[in-house]
Amino acid sequence: MSTLTLVIISSLISVIIGVPLGILMSKSEVAKSIITPVLDFMQTMPGFVYLIPAVAFFGIGMVPGVFASVIFSLPPTVRMTNLGIRQVPTELVEASDSFGGTAWQKLFKLEMPLAKGNIFAGINQTLMLALSMVVIASMIGAPGLGQGVLSAVQRSQVGSGFVFGLAIVILAIILDRFTQNLNSSGNKKSNEKTATEGSKRNKIIAGVVAVVAIIVAIFAYSSMSGNDSGDAASENGGNINLSYVEWDTEVASTNVLALVLEDQGYNVTQTPLDNAVNWEAIANGEADATLSAWLPVTQKAQYDQFKDQVDELGPHTEGANLGLAVPEYMDVDSIEDLDDQVPDKEIIGIDPGAGVVSAAEDTVDAYDNLSDWKVTPSSSGAMTSQLGSAIKNEDPIVITGWSPHWMFQRYDLKYLDDPQGTMGEEEHIDALAREGLKDDMPKAYQIIDNFNWDQEDMETVMLDIEEGADPEDAARDWINENPDKVEEWTEE
Repeated sequence: MSTLTLVIISSLISVIIGVPLGILMSKSEVAKSIITPVLDFMQTMPGFVYLIPAVAFFGIGMVPGVFASVIFSLPPTVRMTNLGIRQVPTELVEASDSFGGTAWQKLFKLEMPLAKGNIFAGINQTLMLALSMVVIASMIGAPGLGQGVLSAVQRSQVGSGFVFGLAIVILAIILDRFTQNLNSSGNKKSNEKTATEGSKRNKIIAGVVAVVAIIVAIFAYSSMSGNDSGDAASENGGNINLSYVEWDTEVASTNVLALVLEDQGYNVTQTPLDNAVNWEAIANGEADATLSAWLPVTQKAQYDQFKDQVDELGPHTEGANLGLAVPEYMDVDSIEDLDDQVPDKEIIGIDPGAGVVSAAEDTVDAYDNLSDWKVTPSSSGAMTSQLGSAIKNEDPIVITGWSPHWMFQRYDLKYLDDPQGTMGEEEHIDALAREGLKDDMPKAYQIIDNFNWDQEDMETVMLDIEEGADPEDAARDWINENPDKVEEWTEE
């Protein structure tokens, strides 16, 4: 429902803006010369870029997702409306003028009906582009099918990704056939069926309006509920939004904390976000807390930017490590010993911009023996998938490793010594809260502050998830097996 809401709302706004702009372009060469470069810019700019202003103006959630989708999907409606009106035969336009038709009569009774096919083609493309933004918008907290796809990509879950992707395809086909039917239903010329078709068309339009109205109402209610949750929530049964980065460590810890808070009577929402957006959401108060702060190296840039705008609760997991890791069967123990052990001379990393990837790039620059090596960013799931394939075939591979992580339980890996210390020192994973959470919800704040576990606990949950368990089920199993630790977190 969230995906459909995002697509319908953004498409409706795009049509409301796009059709008048297209008409303006068709009537004015000056307007066309101004608007065309803007449309070119909107269509060629990568969709990810639109997330930056969307978050800056609207924070996280559905609203910035709609904003980014409108910008991305608007151009086809504008272009096709302009094209359709300009293709109306000149003879018909002159005939309209000769019979004394006004500009409005000519537009609505001649040009728009003849251009309807082009206009609907533009609307159809707008719907498809809005739908394609679903996955991208999930990076800034837009709910729906996109979050499932993003999670599957990050954790390399082929089956789950296929299911969510297929759901998006089915939704796209339904929307495509619906718009095509709206267009074709008006193209029948039979005089005997004119009244009947007009009645059917009116019913369809009324139905569409009703559906849109319902979706808008749901959207507005959800937005208001979300906005009010931080201010109006009471301590018992209050609403808490836990944001997190879609990394295996954070999926494990966030699910455990969420269940503990739910057991205490809270209504918990888990919102996966991009790393930088996650910090911004806490700083802006749009999320209540996160367990995703890797310090002091991995997220140093975000810490320096937002440290004065968040409430740092300290480490919940100590002894985290970063480094270049290799399988035990490789005959190399130090970064200084790397030469041509890997034919491609590449280090497989995770997300571009991640702290461990930046550290690996600094390492390549610092060590003379790595002058012809390169760091290849991918994702956490892609990296572990490639690692598994390499170990299965006993092929050499170098990765950006960090612990705690389930791969150190499943595979026999070792960190390479780092004489120059370019991969950084020992890390810790911290909890962050928005400013004011301690006063608004002191009991929840205390539980989040008390949350603390060791690497073995985290890796147990991570490994269960990797082996196919649902994250919530894996977290519940750990909670049931460790009641004493949970009691320490929740005690008054």
